[in-house]
Amino acid sequence: MNLYSKIEPTLLMHIINRARDIQQGRVDLVPPDEYIQCAAIRMDQGKTFKPHKHKITFKETTITQESWVVIRGMVQVTLYDIDDTVIHTDVLEPGDCSITLIGGHNYLAMHDNTIVYEYKTGPYTGQNNDKVMICLK
Repeated sequence: MNLYSKIEPTLLMHIINRARDIQQGRVDLVPPDEYIQCAAIRMDQGKTFKPHKHKITFKETTITQESWVVIRGMVQVTLYDIDDTVIHTDVLEPGDCSITLIGGHNYLAMHDNTIVYEYKTGPYTGQNNDKVMICLK
């Protein structure tokens, strides 16, 4: 599910991908010009790819983009528009992921012992350089 700004309707802000919707093969979830890249890959037993490594490149990022993948439990996600208003609230289950390209987000664990993987673009230079808190009205 691609979520666009209500203020700027062509601006892709957030992506939610459900584990149950992943089809056979590889599907890129994020446009190639974004800093964070994510693909969903469903493979049958024995499927592989050529061993490889990635070249060292220097890429400058201008925004921190973030993704959460729920491993165990359930997480309520609230996603915000560029003016800090809520554009979508949802519940993520194990295997689901959310990706924030721009805009705010908030997560609420709905069960004890919830586990998520968080991925974001780096390098990370600390909370004071990286975050602006949203004042809830």
